[in-house]
Amino acid sequence: MINCVYIHIPFCQKKCKYCSFCSFETLSKKEIYLNALKKEIKNYYKNEPLKTIYFGGGTPSLLEVSEIESILELFNFSSSTEITLEMNPNDVTFDKLKDLKTLGVNRLSLGVQSFDNATLKEIGRLHNKDDIFRVVENIVKLGFDNFNIDLIYGLANQNLSDWIESLNIAKSLNPSHISLYGLKIEKGSYYFKYRPKNLPDIDLCAKMYEIAQDILQKDFLHYEFSNFARSKKYYSKHNLNYWKNENYYGFGLSASGYIENKRYTNTFDFNKYLKDPITKDFIVLSKKEKIEEEVFLGLRIIEGLDFSHINKKYDIDIFKKYEKIFNKYLGLNLMEKTQKGIKLSPRGQLVQNEILCEFIDV
Repeated sequence: MINCVYIHIPFCQKKCKYCSFCSFETLSKKEIYLNALKKEIKNYYKNEPLKTIYFGGGTPSLLEVSEIESILELFNFSSSTEITLEMNPNDVTFDKLKDLKTLGVNRLSLGVQSFDNATLKEIGRLHNKDDIFRVVENIVKLGFDNFNIDLIYGLANQNLSDWIESLNIAKSLNPSHISLYGLKIEKGSYYFKYRPKNLPDIDLCAKMYEIAQDILQKDFLHYEFSNFARSKKYYSKHNLNYWKNENYYGFGLSASGYIENKRYTNTFDFNKYLKDPITKDFIVLSKKEKIEEEVFLGLRIIEGLDFSHINKKYDIDIFKKYEKIFNKYLGLNLMEKTQKGIKLSPRGQLVQNEILCEFIDV
């Protein structure tokens, strides 16, 4: 049964310089896009009771509350369903937040990125430090107890002092969850064409990550490479579904999904999607590919791999299959044994991508 849904809303007031996601600085085609989106949902969704619904983008908070409601009414959800809405600190009023809460939205994800006004301006954000404080105050007043703050490290001219200040301010706002992202300059972003100067080097970025761990782990549980939660209650159920390699629907332009061991990614072509939101190119995964994904995704979670779960799921001996790799990184202290299997050590987390590459084609 599929009980998680991702919905992509590809509209922004302004595209940030680091962003390579599929989004557009216009709302002129919002209505026709939503019609196509609903057509796709109605074609694939089978009225399963949902555990999570996640509105991402883009900037989904640019939608009117009535538009969000018209999407939600297509789904079978309850008060226990985690319903997340990504938003920017500058584009939601107290009244809109109140209406969203009434609608059933119970988890908010704020694209804060930094608490330094000069940095926010440089990366193309439309909010400032005061906007962040204002929206968090409204969130707390309205009784939202589950909200996330996104922060980015490795930005141009960012130093350790700036980063530590952002972390401490974020903590002081008492969010239930904090997500950290190292700056990645990818094709499709402004920074890919016009690379910023004075970027921190790889060693400084690693130090920023380590400092973040030290600061946040005093009050948060570090449960995934980039994610920290006040308690298990506030783990992102939606993202855990990804990391545990479970099925999910992805609806909307560029959205990806995983249905019955078949993966798909919707077209990035706006006009093509409007004409045909139904057709998908499904990729059937082999057993080998499914096992590789299980390892890649499982090692992102701080608790690591559960060998008995994987062995039962795929009828294999996962340690034996990857014995040379596991022993290599155990010997280098980049992996650690657990009661259930193996996890990356704190040092291993810093070179995660290099380690994961070794599991391909074994």
